[in-house]
Amino acid sequence: MRRRMPATRRGRALTAAAVVLALLAAVLAAGASGGGGSSPVRSTEQRLEVAAGPGSADRIPLDTTVYWPDTGAPAPALLLGHGFGGSKLSVRAEAQDYARRGYVVMTWSARGFGASGGAIALDQPDYEVADARALVDWLTARPEVKSDGPGDPRVGAAGASYGGALALLLAAYDPRVDAVAPQWTWNDLAASLLPNAGGTGGNDGVFKKMWAGVFFSAGAGGGLPGGTPEGGVPGGAAAGGAGAAPSADAALCGRFAPDVCAVYEEVARTGKATPQAVELMRRASPALVADRLRVPTLLIQGQSDSLFPLSEADATAKAVTANGFPVEMAWTAGGHDGGPTQDAWVADKTASWLDRWVKSDAGAAQTRATRGGGTQPVPAGPFSVTRFGGVDTSTREQVVKIASGPSYPGSGGSSRREIPLLGVPQTVVNPPGGVPPSISTLPGLGALGTLGQLGGGSGTVGQLTLDMPGQTAVFDSATQNGTFRITGGTTVKVRVAGADDIVLFAKLYDVDSGGSAVLPYQLAAPVRVSGARDGREVEIRLPEIDREIDAGHRLRLVFTTTDLGFATPAEPAVYQVAVTGPLVVPSVSGLKAPPAGYPWWTWGVPLIAAAAAAVLVATGRRRIKARAPIAGLRDVPLRIHGLTKRYKGGKLAVEDLSFEVARGEVLGLLGPNGAGKTTTLRMLMGLIHPDEGEIRIFGHVVTPGAPVLSRLGSFVEGPGFLPHLSGRDNLRLYWRATGRPEADAHFEEALEIAGLGEALDRAVRTYSQGMRQRLAIAQAMLGLPDLLVLDEPTNGLDPPQIRAMRDVLIRYASDGRTVVVSSHLLAEVEQTCTHVVVMHRGRLVAQGPVEDITGDGNTLAIGTPAPERAVAALAGLKGVASVEPEGEGVLVHLAGAEPSAVVAELVGAGVAVDRVAAKRRLEDAFLTLIGEQQ
Repeated sequence: MRRRMPATRRGRALTAAAVVLALLAAVLAAGASGGGGSSPVRSTEQRLEVAAGPGSADRIPLDTTVYWPDTGAPAPALLLGHGFGGSKLSVRAEAQDYARRGYVVMTWSARGFGASGGAIALDQPDYEVADARALVDWLTARPEVKSDGPGDPRVGAAGASYGGALALLLAAYDPRVDAVAPQWTWNDLAASLLPNAGGTGGNDGVFKKMWAGVFFSAGAGGGLPGGTPEGGVPGGAAAGGAGAAPSADAALCGRFAPDVCAVYEEVARTGKATPQAVELMRRASPALVADRLRVPTLLIQGQSDSLFPLSEADATAKAVTANGFPVEMAWTAGGHDGGPTQDAWVADKTASWLDRWVKSDAGAAQTRATRGGGTQPVPAGPFSVTRFGGVDTSTREQVVKIASGPSYPGSGGSSRREIPLLGVPQTVVNPPGGVPPSISTLPGLGALGTLGQLGGGSGTVGQLTLDMPGQTAVFDSATQNGTFRITGGTTVKVRVAGADDIVLFAKLYDVDSGGSAVLPYQLAAPVRVSGARDGREVEIRLPEIDREIDAGHRLRLVFTTTDLGFATPAEPAVYQVAVTGPLVVPSVSGLKAPPAGYPWWTWGVPLIAAAAAAVLVATGRRRIKARAPIAGLRDVPLRIHGLTKRYKGGKLAVEDLSFEVARGEVLGLLGPNGAGKTTTLRMLMGLIHPDEGEIRIFGHVVTPGAPVLSRLGSFVEGPGFLPHLSGRDNLRLYWRATGRPEADAHFEEALEIAGLGEALDRAVRTYSQGMRQRLAIAQAMLGLPDLLVLDEPTNGLDPPQIRAMRDVLIRYASDGRTVVVSSHLLAEVEQTCTHVVVMHRGRLVAQGPVEDITGDGNTLAIGTPAPERAVAALAGLKGVASVEPEGEGVLVHLAGAEPSAVVAELVGAGVAVDRVAAKRRLEDAFLTLIGEQQ
């Protein structure tokens, strides 16, 4: 008779079993996820001629691409604009996704960017807006575009930043637009770059010198920080039209229009707004035509944004609802200052909005009916806010979760509380020339400027905020007895005195019981007060934020006389600052978020395997009888044979999959969304069971808890870390959970791979997505496993980091180890992998060395010193699917045309041809293979 386990021990074992089984159940529940398709999209490249300016007979080219849906019937259209410093190529992936959803998508490089001609005019009505209206005219004439009546195409507009403002302005000036979805953009460009201009502090404003300098440099020098604009080098000339030789002024102004350049130079020199500057920026602002914003509007604005803060979207929301049209508001974690991204969530929300108001006949009809009636104000619609708190597994977004409510009440919140401040009137000094300055954030430097921005609690790890002594006045609240949340813009009344022209920067800190202070999102409110030599009382609105203030914390109001990102008075001065009223703190009721939770299962296979084994032992259950290893496969890192997996309803996720991977190979696992790649990787890790077939690692069958899994390192579906611990501590805690000796971890090698430097000792919650990704790769490489499996390892990395990751993987395999990489970046796979396996609908489509898969294809690589002219010459040529610039030439994708005919067309157009070579990228081969399986 089997001896019974003691009751106490048995109880502990069953408790442990319940915990681990719940963990494994969560893993299994997250196993099946659907995805959209990634079938090829037909596109047309062309140049459209538009007026160079109002009343001008000259024409300039706009470089456009139209993506066509495979619907077989007229479809709604979408104009998709790009950000400042980008081009039409910046939104190529989004455009293809919308085409697959059934839209005719038109992208273009705005004048002054990419291969388009003309000069940058900052989205002014007579220039960029007129260009966009010409694109709507072009869509009107296309039979492929759905029509709501003569001359009225069904069309929406979307874009981020520069493109987002253009979408709003287009809707204001062109009633044919049915709905808009701008992101991270402005309502009043003057208020954004010159806060207070014409307001509380007179008409001089407080100039955002660093942000303005970043964008002027981008337009003058050809790119935003970090490189040239997406889409390549600019084409055309700034002021003289396409092809004009640049003058000395043009060299200074780059591709900016002369009046824009002159305004910037004047404001940058004086640090104050001029009437001309305010007028120019207001002309490029939706605020100027607020009464014309009669269109359903989705507003997505970043909390981490010192350029276009949340107040800009708030002003747009008020205008649209006042005109009687629906608004939905979403505050995301990121912004122009960097921070975690939520690309999938933003894409889904935007697509849903456009489907409702553009694709849907009912939505479009409602818009037309509302326009036909009077102006009846309506309340704003749903409100979503990004908050710190784990991982949203439905969207694969890291670190953040979404709190949602039925209505957006505005920046003043739905309720308010008054919090008194302590402190006597204080004296502050404005130093000569404003040097040295205090620091709130580092505009234009992305995540570097907002380290620690999401911290949910106290802690100052990673913050770069600096308030210079002698320049700073501080007023604290009492310690708060309970927890509450600030959602919106806090207001306070102050009295300032000492000069006719006073500039101050107001900041609201969260101070914990230990005295550590955090400035949420590192935002400051610039204030210019005129006529205050003898004293003047003003009400200040602090930046909109969403932050929970814990019990035992205090609020701290700080005023500084300088800030690194702004221009301040050069003359030394002494000011007096006194608080004359309480902080009025807004909150929003009804915002609910899903329960927080950290995906422990993503800490890797060794932890899951050890936990599963512990359950079997603790509960007295017999182990599953393992199949014997195959001696002939003991040197084969991975062999998959006859693998099949069905989900609920009998749907096949993987069907009869077989392939083998040898030592030293870097294998790329490719396939469109829904191909079965992630399901295959989960079975490889022992997280889910195959219904048929087997997976062997070095001859051993993979089962939950199999010892051979200790030779596998993996990173699948995003890193899961404890955010309050440092990167180093997360790695050590993970390794300790495996139960293996610390000497076997090879920490130094893994930390070198991470390349995070001092950031390893900061809390993970301060990391950008790219930093978290690198830490996750290092975690997978702990122990230097013989088989490394990575799912989308370059997700969130910038180009230099991607290149470094490529080198790491190649070097890792060169030592005799094996790497399996699942990725959608086919160009990276082509440069990194030695072999590929292509899956589609769960089945194997092709496998073999990369060079065998690519072979010869239907793409010509043509060298020419005039790639832009080559693109134009081949546009519309029969038998040519598309043409795109690449390096010092173009890639021509053939659809029946002979190479000789293509070359003859170029020569006939006077375009010099240096070389012609057949080329087929892995992307072309992949799309061909997938297309053959449709």
